[in-house]
Amino acid sequence: MNLPFRGGRTPAMTEQPLRNVEFSPTDALLREDVNMLGALVGEILADQRSPAFFEEVERLRRAAIRRRERNAPVAELAQALEGVPLDHASDLVRAFSTYFQAVNLAERVHRIRRRRDYERQAAAPQPGGLRDVLNGLMKQGVSREELLALLPRLRIEPVFTAHPTEAVRRALLKKEREIVTCLVGDIDRSRTPAERRADRERIRLALTTSWQTAEAPSAQPSVADEFQHVGYYLSEVLYRVLPVFFEVFSDALEETYGAAPVPDLLGFGSWVGGDMDGNPNVGADTITATLAGQRALVLAAYRRDLVALGEVLSQSITRVDVSDELLARIAFYRERMPAAAAKLRPRHADMPYRKLLTFIHERLWATQHEEAEGYADAEEFQSDIALIEDSLRTHRGEHAGGFAVRRLRRRAACFGFHLASLDLRQDSATHDAAIAALLGDAQWSARSVAERTQRLHRLLQGEDAVEGPGNDTSQSTLEVFRAVARLRPRYGERAFGPYIISMSRSAADALSVLALAREAGCIEHAGDGTSQVPLDIAPLFETVDDLDAAAATLRALFADPLYRQHLAARGQRQVVMLGYSDSAKDGGMLASRWALQQTQVALTKLARDSGVRIAFFHGRGGSISRGGGKTERAVIAMPRGSVDGYLRLTEQGEVIHRKYGIRAIALRNLEQATGAVLRATLRPRIAEPREERWRAIASALASDSRAHYRALVHEDAAFPFYFRAATPIDVIERLRIASRPSKRAGGTGVVRPPGIASLRAIPWVFAWAQNRSGLTAWYGVGTALERALQQHGREVLAEMARDWPFFNTLVNDVEMVLAKSDLGIFERYSLLASGVRSEGVDVDDLHARFHPGIAAEFERARAAVFAIKGTDELLADDPRLRQSIRLRNPYVDPISMLQVDLLARWRAQGSEDEALLQSLMATVNGIAAGIQNTG
Repeated sequence: MNLPFRGGRTPAMTEQPLRNVEFSPTDALLREDVNMLGALVGEILADQRSPAFFEEVERLRRAAIRRRERNAPVAELAQALEGVPLDHASDLVRAFSTYFQAVNLAERVHRIRRRRDYERQAAAPQPGGLRDVLNGLMKQGVSREELLALLPRLRIEPVFTAHPTEAVRRALLKKEREIVTCLVGDIDRSRTPAERRADRERIRLALTTSWQTAEAPSAQPSVADEFQHVGYYLSEVLYRVLPVFFEVFSDALEETYGAAPVPDLLGFGSWVGGDMDGNPNVGADTITATLAGQRALVLAAYRRDLVALGEVLSQSITRVDVSDELLARIAFYRERMPAAAAKLRPRHADMPYRKLLTFIHERLWATQHEEAEGYADAEEFQSDIALIEDSLRTHRGEHAGGFAVRRLRRRAACFGFHLASLDLRQDSATHDAAIAALLGDAQWSARSVAERTQRLHRLLQGEDAVEGPGNDTSQSTLEVFRAVARLRPRYGERAFGPYIISMSRSAADALSVLALAREAGCIEHAGDGTSQVPLDIAPLFETVDDLDAAAATLRALFADPLYRQHLAARGQRQVVMLGYSDSAKDGGMLASRWALQQTQVALTKLARDSGVRIAFFHGRGGSISRGGGKTERAVIAMPRGSVDGYLRLTEQGEVIHRKYGIRAIALRNLEQATGAVLRATLRPRIAEPREERWRAIASALASDSRAHYRALVHEDAAFPFYFRAATPIDVIERLRIASRPSKRAGGTGVVRPPGIASLRAIPWVFAWAQNRSGLTAWYGVGTALERALQQHGREVLAEMARDWPFFNTLVNDVEMVLAKSDLGIFERYSLLASGVRSEGVDVDDLHARFHPGIAAEFERARAAVFAIKGTDELLADDPRLRQSIRLRNPYVDPISMLQVDLLARWRAQGSEDEALLQSLMATVNGIAAGIQNTG
C-alpha cells in the first residue's frame, strides 16, 4: 500500500518534476515538512475515521494525479464521487482540507526559513526587504538628506475589512499557531530526536483537535464576531510585530545612511463595525461597541507589557540613580492615587521603576473602566512611558530595560487607545434618502447636481433649515454622526479614519456628508471662531465610468468655496478611494486596471494644479480580478507621482490570514510595502518616451476587453441564468461567513432586482473561483490581447511586458489566474446548465450556448500570454508558485467533483435540503482553502 502521508514519496511532488527548475538545499526542508505533516494527516484520518477511509482518500488522490499528469478524462474522477453519502462527503472534504492546512503552514514557515537564509548572508539582502531597498536607493543616488526629508511624511496604513471569503475560527487560529511554533522550532533541523518527537505529538494534538472542531460557527456571524476575528490579527500579531519592524528599519537605515530616528510611519485601520454600505446590522451602536472593544484589547495588551516590564526593571535607587522627573511623577501619583499607592509592596520601596509601573497599570485599569483616575488620552500614557525611557537612557539603563521600554513606546505611539482607526462607509444613495426626508423633498435624488449643491450650500451656511425630523433612514444616519461627535473626544482624533462615500458621482455627494454631519452637531470649533466637520471625506469611485469622471468630480469639489474651507481645516489633504472590485465587475479586469491607472494620472495632475495633496486609498480585494496580488508589485506599477510617500489599502478575505497570520510573515509584508513606497516615491521610474505609444495600445486593449466582457456579462439576457446554474452562487449566498447580505440594497433599504448588477463583487468573483474557471480575471483579456498581437506584433507587446511595470503586472496576474484555472473541471459545472431554460429567452441549453465561447476565450488568453512571454508553459518564471499550485491540485479536484455532484442533487430537490446544504458549504470552504485568491 502506497502511503505517501507516512513518509513515502508524494506523487504530487515527484511525478514529472518541474522542468528547468533548480531549488536550493533549503527548499528540500519544505519537502520534509510537507511529508512529515502529510504523514500525520494520514495517521489522523485512519485513527479518526478508519484505515479504509484513509485508503479511499489515497485512491481519490491518485486518480486526481493520474488525471492531471497523464491527461486522463475528468469524467473518471467525477464518476468515482457520484452519489457519495452526505456524511461521508463532508469527511472527504475535511480530509483534503486538512491537507491544505498542512501545506499552507509548511509553505508559510518556509518563507521564514528563506528569510533567515538571506539574513545570514550580509552581502545579499532579501529582495524587497528594507536593507535591499535602501541599498538600491543609495546606488541610485538618493542622498541621506533626500531620504530623511521623506521619512516624516511616510505613511503605510493597511485597513482590515469585514469581507471574508475564508473566515478561520479563532480556536483554529490558535491551533495553527501551535503548529507553526513547532515547525519554526526545528526550522534548521537543530532539535534533538527527543525534542522532535515531542513537537510531533504537539502537532498531532493540534491537527486532531482541529479535525474534531467545526470549521465555521453554526450561527451567522455578528458584527461583534467579525470584530473578534480582525481583533486577533491586530492585537495578537501586529501588536507584537510593530516594534520589530521599526528595529529592522532602524538597523537597515544605520547600515546604509547612518543612524537616524525612524518616525512612527505605520498605522492600521478597520472597517469592522463602521462599514454601513448595504449592511443593516452596522450603525451608531456598532461604532460605539467596536471602539470600546478595540480600546479594551489594546489596554489589556499594554497591561500585559507592564507586568513583563516590572520583572525587568528591578533597579534599586541604592544602586543606580533615576531622573528627578520620574521621582516627581511617583510623588504626584502617591498623592493623587492613594488607593493605588496602598498596593505598592514594601519590598519594592527602593525600586522606583516598579513603583511607577504600578501606578501606570492602575491608571490604565481606571481608563478602561471610565474612572476619574484614568488617562485623559493616549498622550498622557506615552508621557509616562517616555519618562522611564529617558531616565534609563541617562542613567546607564540602555541595556538594562531600555530596549523593552522602547518597544512599548512604539506600540503606544501607533495603537494609542484606539488600536485601529475605524473607517465609516455609506452609500451615496442613503445620504440622498436622508437629505430628502429631512428636507421633505421626495424628488431630491432626481434633481440636478447644481440644484442639490445650491440647497446644500444654504444648509451649510445656516440660510436654510430642515423641514422636520425626517424618517428612520435620516435619523439612523444622523445618529452615526452624533456618535462620532460623542466618541472622538474620548478615543482621540485617530480613532476615526475617513468617511467613505460609496458610489460617488458628483461634488454634491461630498457636500451631503458635510450637511448631515453639521445637522447632527458633528463639528469642531477652531480658535478663529469657525467650525468644521472633523472627518476626512473620501469619495469612492467604483465603476469604470465613475473612475473616468473622477477628475471632473474632484475639480468641481475643489472649486467649491465651502468644501475648500473644509479642506483647509484638514491640511489641504483629500483622501480618494479607488474601487477595484466593482469596476472589474462592471467592465472586466483589464478595463478596470486601465481606468484606475488613468484616474491616478489625472488626479495626480489635478493635485499639482490645485494645491491639494490627494492621498489615494486603494480598495483592493483578495483575488486578482478585484485588485489582489503582490502589494510590492502593484505599488511599483502605479503612475509616477501618485504614491508620494503614502499607501493606504484594504486587506480582506483570505489575504488577511495569509499575510498576517504569522508574525514573521506579517513583518515581511510590512517591509515589502514600505520598501515599495520608498522606491516609488524617491526613485520612480524615469520618463519613458515609448510610454505614449504603450498607453495608446493599453487604451485600445481596455476598450476591446470591456466590450467583449460586457457583451457576455451585462448585455446577454440569458447570462444571469447561466451564471446561477454554472456556479455555486446559490450556496455562497447562504454561507454564514459575514454579517452583511450578498446583494446591495438601495438607499431606501429595498433590495434591487436580482441579477448580476445587484450582486456584490465578492460573491461574484468567489463563485467563478469556486467553479475553477477564474473567468472574472481573464474574460475579455484574451480577445483584446489577440487583437493587439495581430495589430502591433509580438515584439511590441513583449517589450511592454518587459519594460512597463503596469503591463508587466497585468500579464503576470492574468497568467497566475490561468495557471490556477481548470477548464476541464469548469466544464463539469457548466454542464449543470444543460437543460436549464431562462425565462423570456428562447434557449434550450445554456451550457451549449455559453461554454464554447468561454472556453475559446480562455485559450485565447493563454495563447496570448505564451506569445508575449515567449514560453509554452504557464508560470515558467515562477517555479515556487507553480510547485505550490501543483501540490494542491490533487486535493482540490476531488472536492470540486463532490461539489458538482452535491449541487445537482441539492437543486434537484428544490435547494431546500439542509443536510445537503451543509455538505455543500463544506466544499466551498475546502475549495477556498485549496486555491486561495478566491474573493
